[in-house]
Amino acid sequence: MIPPPGDRPIIERYVLLAGSLILRYGLVVVVAWIGALKYTESEAVRIQQYITHSPFMSWIADALNVRALSNVLGTVEIIAALLVALGPWLPHFSAVGSALASLLFLATLSFLFTTPGVGDPTAGGFPALSPLGQFLLKDLVLLGASLWTLGESIAAARLGRSARAPGRPA
Repeated sequence: MIPPPGDRPIIERYVLLAGSLILRYGLVVVVAWIGALKYTESEAVRIQQYITHSPFMSWIADALNVRALSNVLGTVEIIAALLVALGPWLPHFSAVGSALASLLFLATLSFLFTTPGVGDPTAGGFPALSPLGQFLLKDLVLLGASLWTLGESIAAARLGRSARAPGRPA
């Protein structure tokens, strides 16, 4: 059983604090950066490659041109990142951003199973991953980070307080 925060040794508290800050704000930086890249032509082309083959999302490519779709996704990702960043002060908003990020990463992970070229044919195909598949696999860890920030934000909101202030150990 994990001891309550006050009963933990000081080093454990600071390691957990450092880990939680890096996890939250690392997620913020990565999601915002990925969102900003969506405004580039190369990302728009990559999105088209993924969306076109997805049985769940191919309809989106019919509704929006690839440039507009890329811009919309980029905007949603940047908004999600900003909301996640608010966790220590506005946990309700952070929960919304974390849920949004979780949905985005679930959608991206679905491309592992729908996009041609994800498996490495020289190694026998899926589950051996090509560079394209390896690129997508990172989203598993990002999904975990999003779910962790979601849980922390929900807990803080449920308790009617802000999550721990940055710089204070758990």
